[in-house]
Amino acid sequence: MARRTHGNFQDGSGNDDGYEGEEPKSRSQLKREMTALQKLGKRLLDLPESKLRSLGLRDDLLEAVLLARRITDHEGKRRQLQFVGRLMREIDTSAVEALFTELDAARELDAARFQRLERWRDRLVEGDEDVVDEIRAELPALDVQHVRTLARNAAREAAGNKPPKASRALFRYLRELRLAAGGNAADDAGETVWDDAPEDGPFLGE
Repeated sequence: MARRTHGNFQDGSGNDDGYEGEEPKSRSQLKREMTALQKLGKRLLDLPESKLRSLGLRDDLLEAVLLARRITDHEGKRRQLQFVGRLMREIDTSAVEALFTELDAARELDAARFQRLERWRDRLVEGDEDVVDEIRAELPALDVQHVRTLARNAAREAAGNKPPKASRALFRYLRELRLAAGGNAADDAGETVWDDAPEDGPFLGE
């Protein structure tokens, strides 16, 4: 005589007949999934339209996302995001999740590069000559004389407790060299890290 064990049908010998039941989801699990989908949908709002269209989203979902971007009323946007979340329950979100995994990885990489530029800038201002060769190894277009002039001016500003104009100019120059050398991975994925970052950052006790 057949019996049900943990949602599976088995015969008396213990062999599985191939049927496996699906446990119903609890309300709390459904709520967590819906919240996650709404957060994923909210991130879609920040993507360029060209990137959105490249994801191959269903027409109704694409239009819902584009509409949510245009809504300025807080409550209206919240309701529209709920609608986006409901639509996303009906699709395979793996492509969307893969895109944001790629973007997050790119942002982490660019954050590390940003911090390295800060360290280069600070070492230059402190008069570390070794860092010049280190920078040139990665950025051959480096104008050494220009960098040294900016570094000396930045050191004088710091000593005189003046606004760090030269320090910012030095960081901006290094950043432009890095970008010219292809240093922004997130731009290729549709987002920008460098443009959102402060030009000076932490500066010698600033």
